[in-house]
Amino acid sequence: MSYQSKNIANENFSSQNMQSDRVLLISVIFLVVIGLMAIFSASAPKCIEMGVNPTRFLVQQLLGVTAGFIGLKILSNFHYKKLMTYTLPYAIFVIIMLVLVKIAGVTVNGAQRWINIGPLSIQPSEFAKPAIVMLLAGVFYRNTKIVDNSKIATAFIPIMIMLGLIYMQPNLSMIILLMATAVAIYICAGGSIQFVAISGACFAALLALKGLRGYQSSRITTWLHPEADPLGAGYNVIQSMVAFASGGFYGVGYGSSKQKLAWLPEAHTDFIYAVIGEEHGFLGCLLIICLFWTILQRGFIIAVKCQDMYGKLLALGLTFSICFQGFLNMWVASSFVPATGVPMPFISYGGSSVMVSLWMVGILLNISKDNVKRIRNNNNARNI
Repeated sequence: MSYQSKNIANENFSSQNMQSDRVLLISVIFLVVIGLMAIFSASAPKCIEMGVNPTRFLVQQLLGVTAGFIGLKILSNFHYKKLMTYTLPYAIFVIIMLVLVKIAGVTVNGAQRWINIGPLSIQPSEFAKPAIVMLLAGVFYRNTKIVDNSKIATAFIPIMIMLGLIYMQPNLSMIILLMATAVAIYICAGGSIQFVAISGACFAALLALKGLRGYQSSRITTWLHPEADPLGAGYNVIQSMVAFASGGFYGVGYGSSKQKLAWLPEAHTDFIYAVIGEEHGFLGCLLIICLFWTILQRGFIIAVKCQDMYGKLLALGLTFSICFQGFLNMWVASSFVPATGVPMPFISYGGSSVMVSLWMVGILLNISKDNVKRIRNNNNARNI
């Protein structure tokens, strides 16, 4: 092979190396744009009622989106293997933030989950999602032994501290999300399904023995029989169902939702999917499902193509965390599962949620970029 041909091959390799999974990125951008439109539509009436600028929540969400895309750009160019060096410091940072929530956090609807830093409101539990994925990927990529002194010190103790602090907020829905992600990583790393089943049974027994908090047990009762208290505990679920029914197949049109005006609480956060269902109908809901399904598919493809176990587990954990949270929000709005209070990634109002979700996508893009680099490098080697 001539020197000139080698240069051309190297140039092609460099160009190809800069590309990442475009389908994944485009799907995420679509969700973010849909989210911004939905937040404005769902929150404008509430802002007018409060006597503030109708774009208040939209502007605040744009700040989180901007920070998220900046982080996405940085992380997509930051080799994912270097994250192992920063995993424990990042976990310690998350723990400190969670401790600050307990000391000086803001309480909303009986839950102390936020910290106000100037005009910004931060939810530290959102930062625990990538932290736990990074910790578990870093200890399970070699083997899945649970009883290991190094693993206990470097991963399991920080994870248990984070879960304990989040439980104290209380935020059981985030605990469920984090534990489900941990189980998915452990099983895909080759862990024992029998161990997972026994641990799950012990956890369920512990919950039954300790008992759920009053509002947590009432959510299950309300989910089973919302009509028993239509103006109280069952109000949100019933109004969400009314929104979906009103939307029909095509929807009533963007901005024309009636449920968001006075009947559906938290229309721009937990139940934003119901507003989308009313305004854009079955087709709008199907589009959201397809976009999340595309992210799930592309994330798993990235994990399969990755050549090292750490990257596989990292990609799988991040993908599962994003998509499981998205589908969980849809299930709650559709009354398939009890209300959890989990926002929909990229769409629901919440600067911390959209920012962290975009950062996680940035890591996925970097893993996909490394896959392209390796494949291209192998092809060049065969051509020489």
